[in-house]
Amino acid sequence: MAIIGKLIKKTTKYSYTRNAKKGVEYKHQIETLKSLLESAKNTKFGFVHSFHNILSRVDSVTYFQKNIPITDYDTFYKSWLEDTINGAENNTWKGKIKYFALSSGTTGSPSKRIPITPEMIRSFQKISLRQLSVLHELDLPESFYGSSILTVGGSTKLNKVGKHIEGDLSGILRKHTSLVATPFTQPGKRITDIKTWDEKLDAIIQKAPLWNIGIIAGIPSWCILLIEKIKEHYKLESIHEIWPNLNVYVHGGVFMAPYINRFEKLGTKKIKLLDTYLASEGYFAYQTSPSKKGMKLLLNCGIFYEFIPFNSDYFDENGKLIDNNDALTISQVKEGVDYALVISTNAGLWRYLIGDLVRFLDIKEHELIITGRIKQFLSLCGEHLSLDNINQALISLSEELSVHIDEFTIFADEEEQRHSWFLGTNKEVNAEEVMNFIDNKLSNLNDDYAYVRKYNLKSPKVHFIEPTLFYNFLASLGKTGGQNKMPRVLSKDQAVLWNNFIKNNI
Repeated sequence: MAIIGKLIKKTTKYSYTRNAKKGVEYKHQIETLKSLLESAKNTKFGFVHSFHNILSRVDSVTYFQKNIPITDYDTFYKSWLEDTINGAENNTWKGKIKYFALSSGTTGSPSKRIPITPEMIRSFQKISLRQLSVLHELDLPESFYGSSILTVGGSTKLNKVGKHIEGDLSGILRKHTSLVATPFTQPGKRITDIKTWDEKLDAIIQKAPLWNIGIIAGIPSWCILLIEKIKEHYKLESIHEIWPNLNVYVHGGVFMAPYINRFEKLGTKKIKLLDTYLASEGYFAYQTSPSKKGMKLLLNCGIFYEFIPFNSDYFDENGKLIDNNDALTISQVKEGVDYALVISTNAGLWRYLIGDLVRFLDIKEHELIITGRIKQFLSLCGEHLSLDNINQALISLSEELSVHIDEFTIFADEEEQRHSWFLGTNKEVNAEEVMNFIDNKLSNLNDDYAYVRKYNLKSPKVHFIEPTLFYNFLASLGKTGGQNKMPRVLSKDQAVLWNNFIKNNI
């Protein structure tokens, strides 16, 4: 492994140097769009939306945006995706799509089926190799390069349903992973195929001392829980007692800041954090250095991006899109503005509103952060409280009052006309002090919130509960482990499920 480690280290250095020289600009996005249109011009979707005509135009982007409406999953499913899932060939993408990834969906809602094509799989593989080159900048010891990657995800076992195969994205990608990479990935097929999270957790714990783990990847809540369980089982002071080469944690899917305090207690040496923006719909961005806050958007990897400003000109009070055509390209966005992300991909998704909100920190380097979800904001009476506002308030709570929140969720209580907060912590805290602090901080961050608090909205109600209740709630819905995460802002239906669960478990 030492020889292989040296080889991998040299490879990442070469790849890092090569990628650093590459400049990716808007022209690459135009080339990507034309390539997508060319691949799908003879499909049913391509004929209906005049892809041949769009390709003949000098300003193909403008005609593309005029001819194809922006759609969400439900609309696209009814109009196109359902036929693709049922086996229709050359429908939204060339040929017949064999694989569909089951996205976790929001709590209480069914999973979505996202098409996965050979072209998309190659894009994932290409980006994954490119991301590994980032390790060169971290100046890691040679012993690290002989270690393995532990991926904490859903079950990789795939199921044949009708005319297609479906399952977790990790399972589809693993099926197409080279045998050369297998020795460097854990926990191995036998364990990753396990569907029950508790059973999978126990299996990983039993094998943990046998592995040499250098990188852990997955959603923070489940990765932290796993390491805490390993430490508890083997009576360890630090995870580095069995995994001395653990140097990197690749996370994504949720805002990391609330987990930092718990994460830093897991080991005796600092573990470098790298953020990534990966979803069932595509691999969009990753952090090129721990010193940078943003993630670099991938402009030449089979996805054409568009951006819709998340304000009242484009979205109504319920987060519904007002204009189904108007969107900006990467050449038109500005720093500091929240945008709803729209994608067209090499898996046959066209002008698909993914539901995420992003904000650019550096236009020149195309670096962004995820700031929330279109549907995850609170506006009982016009306060327009975003998930980013909520996250910033909790960061300040940790920094200024040393109150660390492990998990949280919030919903709008229409009956009482106030926001109801549920904060997970094992420590004794002054509830009134925390409530006043959060209320004041949100008023400073958000003028709309400050205004309605003065005239319409009652003060927030804060509940402190055991962090394990969040995991137990997900378990009660059959959504444990892997890609499942607790919604930060609950919808009306989700709030009913949550309140019933809390009443029966406290």
